Amino acid sequence: MANLIENRDLDTGEHVKRTSRYVELLTRAAQKAGYCTKILTDDYAELLIKAAPMHDIGKIAVSDMILQKPGRLTREEFEAMKEHTTAGGRIVIDVLGSIEEKEYIDIAAQIALGHHEKWDGTGYPQGLSGSDIPLCARIMAVADVFDALVSRRCYKEAMPVDEAFAIIAESGGSHFDPELARLFCSIRSEITGVLGE
Repeated sequence: MANLIENRDLDTGEHVKRTSRYVELLTRAAQKAGYCTKILTDDYAELLIKAAPMHDIGKIAVSDMILQKPGRLTREEFEAMKEHTTAGGRIVIDVLGSIEEKEYIDIAAQIALGHHEKWDGTGYPQGLSGSDIPLCARIMAVADVFDALVSRRCYKEAMPVDEAFAIIAESGGSHFDPELARLFCSIRSEITGVLGE
């Protein structure tokens, strides 16, 4: 299913591959640090890593005119783009619900729905905050934003890696779970290795 998006939007396809690796690295770092051990069991971690490629699946419901627009989105276009979160959660449940294990479906749907929520409650689509945001979505959020920052897109140039890490660090406690932001920055060499792969 993640390949469906790659076929429509090459930027998103490469983004899916890189973010999946970042999620794996951050998940392992969080486990090693003993973060959220009651949730972040080995089984949960494996399902989270497996589900990460599904985070943008809802973009199949977004118009090509919006997905591939070379300039800044209008307010209306951005509102339409935001719908990929709710569409993604629904698609995971509707399409995979009867053929995948329930725990995987729950995590994949939470990632698709919640990866644009923010720690301070200013994200979308539900305006969740803090630990009310599922852990899998909080991990995905860091990976997703970092890759968006360091990647060239049809509407922007890539940001220098140093600047991107600074933004992740500064956004801990506002955009991101502060501990996950700190852990992500602590594995910088592993993260930058993904960019060189």
